[in-house]
Amino acid sequence: MIKDNFVESKLSAGLKDIKTIGRYEIIHKIGQGASGIVYKGQDPYINRPVAIKISLPSSRKARERFFIEAQSAGRLNHPNIVSIYDAGEFNNYCYITMEYIDGKTLKGFCHHDKLLPVAKAMELILRVCNALDYAHRNGIIHKDIKPPNIMLDKIGIVKITDFGIAQFTEQTAEMGIFGTPSYMAPEQIKDEIAVIPSDVFSLGCVMYEMLTGIVAFGGDNDFSIMYKIVNEDPIPILNIRPDLPKIMGDIIKKALSKQFQDRYQTCLEFAYDLRLALNALNRAGNNGKAPDISEQFSNIPFFRNFTKQDINSLISINNIIKIKKGDIILSEGDIDDIFFIVLSGKVKIMRQNQTLAIIKQGESFGEMAYLGGQMRVATVIAETNCILLKIIPEMLDSAPAKTQVLFYKNFSLTLVQRLSKATMHEKE
Repeated sequence: MIKDNFVESKLSAGLKDIKTIGRYEIIHKIGQGASGIVYKGQDPYINRPVAIKISLPSSRKARERFFIEAQSAGRLNHPNIVSIYDAGEFNNYCYITMEYIDGKTLKGFCHHDKLLPVAKAMELILRVCNALDYAHRNGIIHKDIKPPNIMLDKIGIVKITDFGIAQFTEQTAEMGIFGTPSYMAPEQIKDEIAVIPSDVFSLGCVMYEMLTGIVAFGGDNDFSIMYKIVNEDPIPILNIRPDLPKIMGDIIKKALSKQFQDRYQTCLEFAYDLRLALNALNRAGNNGKAPDISEQFSNIPFFRNFTKQDINSLISINNIIKIKKGDIILSEGDIDDIFFIVLSGKVKIMRQNQTLAIIKQGESFGEMAYLGGQMRVATVIAETNCILLKIIPEMLDSAPAKTQVLFYKNFSLTLVQRLSKATMHEKE
């Protein structure tokens, strides 16, 4: 805190008489992020308000770390992730300009007397799940998910902000403990490399706090908080909120598991169970409405050119199934014509105890029995926990003609791409 106050004081003093940075006009200070002070500004060329994060790096490494936010969030284009517009240097200062959010952070909804309705809080977490899943599939782990880094604008749109310590999955992670202790996953506390379930843990902490008004892992100082995260479990959420659906206790417990292998492995898995919980609330007479399920799949490559209407005409909650790691999905010798599209996770195609192929998100499997009308010649086993879309031919036949054409076009492209990869592998 002393260091933060020193940096803030030095920055504020240095910027006291500066009215512009780059081409941007500085209006007033609006807050302080993990790596700099944030001001409201104005872009005079486009005539729009912007948020400007300004830092005074003390070293080359600190300068590189500051621009991680521009490099990470700048790669993403999602309605629930703050947009990065520009980045640059001015004298000794570094700055990033981004979308200005006229609203408040979720921290304001984490006090026991200001909690949102349960369905509304869960809806917001669902949307954050979708945004994080998108970021993860684009190679970005946030590493600092917490209520102050999630904003809600005046019309109710949620935005993830502050990718200042984000990690690129294709690069070697910088070692060191970065983040806010109360929301850090155990592996981050231990200075291990963050993984996708690390963001799941942090988001689980946020949801716990939004539903109870109590920090999941609180303490008098950072050391006591970190000890609890690694060694203790929070009070079971149903002990605090017995009015919640029973499934919420299971969801929180899984999201906050100490070992990352025991958590949801993707945010899409997390979102799936949250939707079940919302459905339970609705059946109990709650008026909350779950977000359109199509939003969870619109960024999956197979469905990228589908409209919401196209997706909704294909899927229903009954056709989306969860499979545990190691479970057999299809068996050699079976006679049926259903096939699947992987929405989350991986499956492996096996024959005579040998792995023939690994099928990943957005790819299909089991379609040869459908296309050829033959018994199955391989066994399919879940390589990880999976969420699958089960395709039933009769369901396709009843879909609108436009949707059928789009489905079969994408289906054909998926098969061609797989055959192309197989041919290249044989040549090698």
